[in-house]
Amino acid sequence: MDKILIGNIEICHLPELGVADLHMRVDTGAKTSSLHVDAIQKFKKGGKPWVRFDLHPDFYNLDEVIACEAPLHDVRRIKSSNGQSQQRYVIQTPMCLGDVEWPIEITLTDRSEMSYLMLLGREGMADKVIIDPSETYLAGSES
Repeated sequence: MDKILIGNIEICHLPELGVADLHMRVDTGAKTSSLHVDAIQKFKKGGKPWVRFDLHPDFYNLDEVIACEAPLHDVRRIKSSNGQSQQRYVIQTPMCLGDVEWPIEITLTDRSEMSYLMLLGREGMADKVIIDPSETYLAGSES
């Protein structure tokens, strides 16, 4: 499979969560991808652990909320960029970037202090991308 060329900021879609046109920061310094969510609740569905959470797809319009549910994939201790360690829920969901879709693991956290609601880390990039850090929106046009 050919790798897609991406910049340091891209637009992705998370179709199983009902999220389109989500601006994300590409960060090779981060191992794990993360997503800003609110009101995280763990619950059981069909006897298996799931998580329910609210996502704000538009950074500039916090009144817009998408209520999401996903199977709980894992719980991990993650060291954030400020050096603090915290336990986070992990979901696995397909991500579309350009014309390519693949499953990624995403930790759910509070990124309200960050400039972008989603961060794409090394594990989420898999073997699918090549990054030009001097460019933005190479995989698709900016909305």
